[in-house]
Amino acid sequence: MEEEKKTATGTKRQGLSHTIKMLGWVSFFADVSSEMVYPLNPVFITQVLGAPAWALGLIEGIAESTASLLKLYSGWFSDKIRKRKPLAVIGYTCGAIGKPIIALSSAWSGVLGARFIDRAGKGLRTAPRDALITESCPPEQRGAAFGFHRSMDTTGAVLGPLICFAILSYFGKGDPVRLFRPLYWIAFIPGLIAVFILAFLVREKLVPDTSSMKERAIAPSFASLSPLYKRYLLLMAVFSIGNSSDTFLILRARNIGVPEAHVFLLYALFNIVEATLAYPAGKISDSIGRKPLVILGFIIFAIVYLGFAMAHSILDVWVLFVVYGFYYTLTGGVQRALAADFAHPDRRATEIGAFHMIVGFAALPASIWAGALYQWRPAAPFFFGAFCAILAALGMLTEVLLGRNRNQSVI
Repeated sequence: MEEEKKTATGTKRQGLSHTIKMLGWVSFFADVSSEMVYPLNPVFITQVLGAPAWALGLIEGIAESTASLLKLYSGWFSDKIRKRKPLAVIGYTCGAIGKPIIALSSAWSGVLGARFIDRAGKGLRTAPRDALITESCPPEQRGAAFGFHRSMDTTGAVLGPLICFAILSYFGKGDPVRLFRPLYWIAFIPGLIAVFILAFLVREKLVPDTSSMKERAIAPSFASLSPLYKRYLLLMAVFSIGNSSDTFLILRARNIGVPEAHVFLLYALFNIVEATLAYPAGKISDSIGRKPLVILGFIIFAIVYLGFAMAHSILDVWVLFVVYGFYYTLTGGVQRALAADFAHPDRRATEIGAFHMIVGFAALPASIWAGALYQWRPAAPFFFGAFCAILAALGMLTEVLLGRNRNQSVI
C-alpha cells in the first residue's frame, strides 16, 4: 500500500503508517496461531485428556473472565506509564507460549493454566494495542486503520483453520487425534513470528503527556467516561448479552445436519467475508460515521440469528454463515474505532479497555444462558440473540436521531 495517495483535488492524503501495517501483520500471525487449534480445544480436553464437560466450561469461563478484567487495568497501566508496546509484547508472548503448554499437558488442569496464560495475554495487550493504533493515525483515518487491522486479523483466522483442516485431512486419516499435540507445537511458530514483528518492527510514537500526575494516578472508573460513551457501552452490553459464543452456531449447524468435517470450512467461510470487506467498511465509517454501520451490523446479526432459529436445511446454514460475515464486517473494527473516538486522549487505553471489558464480561452470561436455552430448545438462544440485537439497534438509532436534533456531529 502506498504511503501517500492523490485526492480528487490533487492534494496528498497520507496512507496507513508503517506501525499500522506492522500491527496488522502481528495480528495476522497471532490469529493463525490461535485459530489453528481453537476448534481442537474441546475435543483435546474431553477426548485426549478425558476431562468432563463441566471442566471445559470452567476453563473457558475463568480464561475469558481474566481477559475481560485485565483489558481495563492494562489500559490504565499503559496510560500511567505512557507506553503501549511493552504490554502488547508481553501479551502476545503469553498467547504464543500457551500452545506448547497445552501440548505438554497430561491433565485438564494443565490446559486451565495454559488458557489462563493465553487469555491473560489477550487482556494485557488489547487496550494498549488499540491505543497504539489510535495514536498512529489521524482521526479522519481511524476507521480505515481499525478496519485494516481487523481485516488482517480475520485473514489469519481464515488461514489457521484451513491449515489445521489440511494437516488433519492429509496426515490424520484413521486416527486424527494422534496429531493434536504436534498441531499445538506447529501453532507455536506463527505465535513467535507475531512477537518478533511487534518487538523489532513496530515503532511506538511518543505521545506528549498533557495530564497531571494526579490524573494518571486515578484508578480505572466508569465515572470518568463521557455520557455519550456510557450510553454506547450500555447498548453494547445489551447487544452482547444476546451475542453468545459462535460455538452455538456450530452446534446448530451440526443439529441441522452439516457434516463434522465441514465445520472448519464453515468457520473459515464467514471469516473470508470479513477479511475481504473489513478494511473498506472502516474507510466508509470515516466518511459517513460509525454509528450507521454499527446499526446495520446489529440488524444483520438479528436476521442471521432469526435465520438460525428457523433454518431447516444445510443450504440454509451455508447462506447464513456468509451473511454472518457481513455482520462482522460492519462491526468488528468499527465498534473499536467508535470506542477510540469516545475515549479521552489522556485516558485513551483505559477507556478503550472499558469497552473491551464490558463486551467480555457480557459474553460469559450470554454463553451460559445460551447453553441452558439450547438444551431446552435449539432455536431458543437465537431468538433471544435477535431480540437483544434489535433492542441495541433501536437504541443506537435513537442516539443518532437525538444527536442530529441537537446539531451534534454523528460519529
